[in-house]
Amino acid sequence: MNQSSSQLENGYGQIIRSSFIIGGATGINYIIGLMRTKAVAVLLGPSGVGLVGLYVSLAGLISTVAQLGINQSGVREVAEAHGTGDPQRVAKVTKTLRRICWITGVLGWILTAALAWPLSLWTFGSSERLWPIAILGSTVLISAVIGGQTALIQGMRRIGDLARIQVLSAVLTTMVAIGLYAWLSEEGIVPVIILTAVIQLGFSWYYSRKIQITEIPQSWAETASASKRLISLGAALMYGAVLAGIVGLALRSIIVRNLGLEANGLFQAAWMISGMFAGFILSAMGTDFYPRLTAVAHDNEQVNKLVNEQIEIGILLAVPGLLGALAFAPWLMHLLYSAKFLQGADLLPWFLIGVFGQVISWPLGMVQQAKAATGWLYFSRTHGAVVQFVSAAGLMYVLGLVGVAIGFVIYIWLQLILTLFIAHRLSGFRFKTEVLHFLSLCLGMIVFGGLCSALLPSPWSILVSGSVCGLGVVWTVRKLRKRMPLALYFNRFVCKVFSGLRKQA
Repeated sequence: MNQSSSQLENGYGQIIRSSFIIGGATGINYIIGLMRTKAVAVLLGPSGVGLVGLYVSLAGLISTVAQLGINQSGVREVAEAHGTGDPQRVAKVTKTLRRICWITGVLGWILTAALAWPLSLWTFGSSERLWPIAILGSTVLISAVIGGQTALIQGMRRIGDLARIQVLSAVLTTMVAIGLYAWLSEEGIVPVIILTAVIQLGFSWYYSRKIQITEIPQSWAETASASKRLISLGAALMYGAVLAGIVGLALRSIIVRNLGLEANGLFQAAWMISGMFAGFILSAMGTDFYPRLTAVAHDNEQVNKLVNEQIEIGILLAVPGLLGALAFAPWLMHLLYSAKFLQGADLLPWFLIGVFGQVISWPLGMVQQAKAATGWLYFSRTHGAVVQFVSAAGLMYVLGLVGVAIGFVIYIWLQLILTLFIAHRLSGFRFKTEVLHFLSLCLGMIVFGGLCSALLPSPWSILVSGSVCGLGVVWTVRKLRKRMPLALYFNRFVCKVFSGLRKQA
């Protein structure tokens, strides 16, 4: 095997392989999730769906705070230990991670129970939901334990196991949810939420136990000392997640107060579709990338190589879907929602241009996490929250609802500039020339497709932006073929066949 082939298989090939595995699992989850949402809507009606959303949101917010971001910082610590090849260090990190997750989970359940009365009063206007909220505190504990187990699996780069957990959990929890809702109606909401968490716990426990970890003695004093790095980085990541949630809630509140509930519904619909693309692309990109980057975080040359490769493949994987969504935004809105939401299609091109910026900035931002640069994490998260709120809220007063979407684009691309600056400070990062060429060309196609969708009348916008989408798909497929190991294996097979035929002749 020549050197270039080896590089493709070890670099680009690994990225593409892990992206397809996690991307496929995420895609299956989306399909199952749509089926589950439809079934729940039929069985429970709008009020039941709203009640499910409130319970899940409350438990999710408390879980985010209680876990202190340890489910994310744990990935870094496990990956770094695994990269050293020292089983004793891996065992120490694993034991520390498991103990801390149990502690934060128990404290989170206690916190939920203690706040059950005010949470019920603030959310529902009465204390009648006090006991369901207190009982749902158990999911905070379960989520913390799940977070520790999946952090171990991801840190050890067992990507196939992560995909299996996602798909198996989605299938089984959907079956349980539909059965219990059909039997108990709204009375089944709390049992479904708890059983969903238990099922996810079971799968994560099963696959995490398949990892062979050396048994070592470790005192609680040693655990407390070893947990400092986990908590320090985790707190910075938790801060960013909570801040993002507050900004999102504040923007929706401003939209409702100034433009009405219908405008917020249009915003939510467009946001959900673009978020589906962002979640699909970033989860496919990041599950394997983060631990790989952490394992070489001490080597700036390797860090920059991995980030450039990830951005390059991320662009090539994202562009076809983004161009297609730009071309057929009204049809997407009508298909996933209804004709009443067609005005939301005007927001979608702007959100998708922002998603393209996220595909570039996300790997750059991972440099801060891989190097545990907590100061930069706090600064960049604060900067992002301020810029997003100011730009979106300010432009809303000038341009209406579309101003919020344009403000999102401004926030993403300003944040990209900041993360590029921070990555350069931390690792000396620079874009490869080829990546810059890809970035410029793809950005041009996406901006052109977005402008066509936004400015041209319906038949022409679909025709022109659809043509751009077709060209973009052909171009990206050709580029990906050169970077896929399967293409290399196929070429070798063809060469062997023709070589054998020539010898026989």
